[in-house]
Amino acid sequence: MSSVPNSDALSIPEALSRAHAHWNAGQADQAEQYCQRILAAWPGQADALHLLGLMAHAYGNLDLAIAHLRQACMAPRAPAIYSSNLAEMYRQKGLLAEGEEAAQRAVVMDPSLVPGWSNLGILLQEAGKLEQSLACLERVVALTPDAPEAHNNLANTCRRLDRLDRAERHYRQALALYPNYAEAHSNLAFLLTAQGQYDQAADEARLAIELNPRLVDAYLNLADVEITRHRHGAALRALDALHAFAPQHLGGLIARAKVLKQLERTDEALELARQAVALAPYSAEAHLALALVLQAQGETDEALEQFEQAATLPGSSAEEALNGRATLLMESGRKEEAMAAFDRALEAFPGSVRVLTSRADAKTFKAGDPDVAVIEALLAEGERRSLPDLTSAHFALGKAYLDMGDAARAFSHLNTANRQKRSTFRYDSAATDRWMQGIADTFAPALFERLRRVGVPSELPVFIVGMPRSGTSLVEQILASHSQVFGAGELSALRLVIESHGPFPDLLHSMTPETAQRLGRAYLDRIEPLAHGHLRLIDKMPGNFLYAGLISLILPGARLIHCRRDPVDTCLSCYTKQFSGEQQFTYDLTELGEFYTGYQRLMDHWTRVLPSDRYIQVDYESVVDDLEGEARRLVSFLGLPWEDACLQFHTHRRVVRTASVNQVRQPIYKTSRGRWQACAEHLRPLLDALGPAAA
Repeated sequence: MSSVPNSDALSIPEALSRAHAHWNAGQADQAEQYCQRILAAWPGQADALHLLGLMAHAYGNLDLAIAHLRQACMAPRAPAIYSSNLAEMYRQKGLLAEGEEAAQRAVVMDPSLVPGWSNLGILLQEAGKLEQSLACLERVVALTPDAPEAHNNLANTCRRLDRLDRAERHYRQALALYPNYAEAHSNLAFLLTAQGQYDQAADEARLAIELNPRLVDAYLNLADVEITRHRHGAALRALDALHAFAPQHLGGLIARAKVLKQLERTDEALELARQAVALAPYSAEAHLALALVLQAQGETDEALEQFEQAATLPGSSAEEALNGRATLLMESGRKEEAMAAFDRALEAFPGSVRVLTSRADAKTFKAGDPDVAVIEALLAEGERRSLPDLTSAHFALGKAYLDMGDAARAFSHLNTANRQKRSTFRYDSAATDRWMQGIADTFAPALFERLRRVGVPSELPVFIVGMPRSGTSLVEQILASHSQVFGAGELSALRLVIESHGPFPDLLHSMTPETAQRLGRAYLDRIEPLAHGHLRLIDKMPGNFLYAGLISLILPGARLIHCRRDPVDTCLSCYTKQFSGEQQFTYDLTELGEFYTGYQRLMDHWTRVLPSDRYIQVDYESVVDDLEGEARRLVSFLGLPWEDACLQFHTHRRVVRTASVNQVRQPIYKTSRGRWQACAEHLRPLLDALGPAAA
């Protein structure tokens, strides 16, 4: 038996024993010395290489760890566990294919090796090979039924397979076996978010952090639930806590990029997304995050490339990437390509709720459409599916049956969809009404007299405001077809600027000319880079109607266009949509009617107090009846010369990111007028709440 040089003629086994003893005692230098002496006597000795690999991994040198373990596994009699450990390190490096190969080798060598099956199952899970992952992890549970880790890992795959009922059972079983299992609490938080149980999800994530303050996924899952609740500040605080001990963690970078995108801090988001791709060039999740940020910045071609990259890399992002690519093509006016892209996504992911519901918004259903049967079958799966999936499916079927003229069946689905969505948040209709009345009371004539023309006099901004689904997208598309007008879509910039200065409208009580200047300048700083030299930039955030009076003070040169439409048609259209942003008043017919009444009262107030040369109203029905006349009036209001391109708005190839994306790609049509009358018997709560406005 060989001996180790300079070690008093120790045998290889004795030297290995001492190396392990030193490592277990925390004496890394001595352990490494023994390993190196072993390798000097026996180059390629598998056990020494394996220990060096574990040591390198413990000290964060993943590349060196992989190099040592790869060499160890080349030895003729290297144990199966070495290949299993190599597989896990490949996974951590993002090399999923290499990891899968190593894990497969491990379980072939030793079919009873539980860590081998577990690592293989997790690798397959991350590669999106979910049925294969399920089989591996079911084997692990069968081999070790009392191991909480086995139940936790199996639950993760069940969750990704949309078998949420089974996933919850295994998470709960893991916690029954080990109540302080931080990872299981964290994963349960993610599942509860998918089920719409946001408060419980946040509690589980916080408990996981309390149990293990360095558990990365717990911070990511807490951020996820806060993002879902549109609490972006809270999400950033969770990610700040993660950043304190893991500043370069890939998931943290991606999550922060997504939050910053939602906050329209897209330059910062882009920097983080590019950093994530540089850190992990083979990460589908990183490329997907970059695609989403580029999409938000209007960089369509590069965004499409990144969606494609994310779709073709190993991982679990392909479905979202393919759907995102199809949606972006739709937003860009490339409908034929978009529909082909949706087909491609469904070929790869048959029965995908995400893709089917996205495609539902992009087309008009006719009797016998096969998508209807597929979505109905998905709903039949019940609680296996996440609450967002079920809600989206009900909204899609509501639209489909309305398209086909079956109001009774449509409202069966729409009522369920809206009830499910409404159950996920708190909303106080009476408090909202008092708030809107308080806005009107604050913006009395005396305030305008005191602060008249003290803001920044830029003529760049044009605000299109009104209720959602009232024709705001149509008006923007008409005006954005003009060569001197840039349509920026729905921007949160004004709300974010206002919120950064205090509660609204209370901040008006102490407003000075200097404050008005600061607010106006802060808003312009956000939008001027978007204008690309155009004389006018349209901010089409409908909810900015709340701030119309403040706009007049801080941006006296800005123009406001209030879009109106038949009240019942407007509210019906809102009720049929699941909005991407917060439109909490739209998911209950009574609350919707109450909100509309308060909105109309506030708009009547703005009509009385705002300067007529900077505020006009346009009716959707008038645009439909007299496109050219209304278009000329709008262009004149913007102080621009007429261009015939405004009449060909549906051919304009700008990106449109709105719930009305399909409609604004079509010439003017009148089929939406009076649409509500065919559904009147289903709208009684709305009609009662609207009162005289519904007449």
